[in-house]
Amino acid sequence: MFPSTSPDTGRDPWADDARPGPAGPSRGYPPGPRTGPTDGEERTERTGPRRLRKGGPGRRPDPESADEAVEEVPPVPVRRPLALTVAGFAALLGVGLVLGAQTAGPGHRLPFAFIVFGVQLLFVLAWTMAMRPPALLVVALVSAGVAAIADAAAVQSEIAGLAPLGYAAAAGFVLGVLGQLVRRVDRVRVTDSLGSTLLIVVGVVAFASLIVLSRIPKGTQAITVCLTATGVALLVARLTDAVAPWPRLAPQVPRGAAGVVVGAMLGTLTSAVFGSYLVGFTPTSAALVGLVTAATAVLADLAVGYAEAGRLMAGEPPTMWIARHMQGPLGGFALAAPAAYAMCVLFL
Repeated sequence: MFPSTSPDTGRDPWADDARPGPAGPSRGYPPGPRTGPTDGEERTERTGPRRLRKGGPGRRPDPESADEAVEEVPPVPVRRPLALTVAGFAALLGVGLVLGAQTAGPGHRLPFAFIVFGVQLLFVLAWTMAMRPPALLVVALVSAGVAAIADAAAVQSEIAGLAPLGYAAAAGFVLGVLGQLVRRVDRVRVTDSLGSTLLIVVGVVAFASLIVLSRIPKGTQAITVCLTATGVALLVARLTDAVAPWPRLAPQVPRGAAGVVVGAMLGTLTSAVFGSYLVGFTPTSAALVGLVTAATAVLADLAVGYAEAGRLMAGEPPTMWIARHMQGPLGGFALAAPAAYAMCVLFL
């Protein structure tokens, strides 16, 4: 007997085979249009060279054309007479401060204070003309007044300390900023001038720390060791730049790394030699304090060169020639003075 139903009942008639349909156009309809490229055509288009976009560069710029677009900045030439002049100024500055410290004694600090005040005025002149803060005359006068007040406080205070100098620096900074806020023209740039005003006021007060240092035990010997190391370091660094400014630290800065390293090393060696002859010092302790002050001074001098190069690259007009080149040695001694005080108080 045959079953009443077929064995294929309940199965999808298209499960095993493809759905039946006409292979080509059927029922008399034409084939539809193609809306995109086939697989072979699409692959050919992707692997082929890319075309330029309208109104812009291609997706893959030529590396040779990119290298040609980078402009090479020519290095600033090193002027030997200028380097020798700055080296001589640094040596004279160091000799004047060291000899002035030798004239200081108990109850006899005014000659050294007058020498320090003269250096402070040079610092105010050089740094205000170089940085050109708003209300330049106001900042210069306030800084000169702060220098006089700080020197008087360092000489006449009962206890030798840096607290009166800190008060003078804070008052001078506030007065300098207020003097710039008074004028409407300078009020727009007051935010940019905060840093320059603070640097000038703090640098002026830093020189007054030498007077305070001369009043404590071993202070005069510490000034001799530290400032001699500072002067030798700045002198050797500038002389090396005049002879062999290599390797150049930056194309825009006419300084070499050899001068910075050799100057710091010879300054440390000089302080060690002085330490073997001065009372209260050993070659090791003198070399330690000399290394700190010498390295601080040469780095501050180098930073001034970078700051000047940055101002010139920003399009600012160049400052007064003599002020621009006095700025480095003065900044080096200004930073070495509090470093000498700190080393004397902490390690001697």
